[in-house]
Amino acid sequence: MKKISFIGIGLMGLPMAKNILKAGFPLKVYNRTLTKAEALKKYNAEIANSIKDAVRDSEVIITMLSDDRAINAVMKNDEFLANIRSNATVIDMSSVKPETAKNHGNNLKSKNINYLDAPVSGGTTGAEEATLAIMVGGEQKVFDNHLDLFKTMGNATLVGPIGTGQVAKLANQIVVGLTIGAVAEAIHLCERAGADPKKMIKALTGGWADSKILQTHGKRMIEKDFTPKGKTTTQLKDMNNIIDCAISSNLHLPISTLVKEMYNNLVKSGYGNEDHSSLYKEIIKNKK
Repeated sequence: MKKISFIGIGLMGLPMAKNILKAGFPLKVYNRTLTKAEALKKYNAEIANSIKDAVRDSEVIITMLSDDRAINAVMKNDEFLANIRSNATVIDMSSVKPETAKNHGNNLKSKNINYLDAPVSGGTTGAEEATLAIMVGGEQKVFDNHLDLFKTMGNATLVGPIGTGQVAKLANQIVVGLTIGAVAEAIHLCERAGADPKKMIKALTGGWADSKILQTHGKRMIEKDFTPKGKTTTQLKDMNNIIDCAISSNLHLPISTLVKEMYNNLVKSGYGNEDHSSLYKEIIKNKK
């Protein structure tokens, strides 16, 4: 079987790596905070003590990091670049700017290393249940060669060349961010206008307005439970990347711009580490 390394054992990386191990793949894991990686020992993961140790002799290196800064720190690290074997494949499952993915892909390709950008959607629940939507950019042959690995984590679709996986993820985050705002307003309207928001969600189930966000994030808003499954800071990062991508494509996205500012205000108010469904707090703060 393929020798695989996984770098980034965080909220998403931990359950994703666990599912790869459960599928029977040998896996070496690395995290800057080693105690997080050690949680996978009981699933027979090999713990790497450095980036050099993590990538050496691996045929596939998966990265799942928080943002562009974090992935740049790894991809530009001399220990990373000097120790990857020729013809290995790097699969970056982080959510970063499309331009960042293109830059890393081109750099690795020049060193005879394959690259796929493969960001995901589905949150920690999807990661735990191996039902993630995986949006992939890269070459068809490279994608096909790793489809068995993707299947351990969810459902993968090749969108186009390197960088387009990240574009698809930005499109995903437009729908997620804006829909969370719509659900928050719908719940707030019910609360103020005398309708039971729980019964509203039940009434909408199966209709055009139904969605996972209505069912999952709506419940969190009603129960005022904003334990992070997807952090507000992460959603804001994605909204900023959406606007940057739109500007570079000579587009203006007015609704996304508004929602980005709302998430920015939410983070400034101290809710950055809460679930992104806490946008509800920004919706209700200006009661009249």
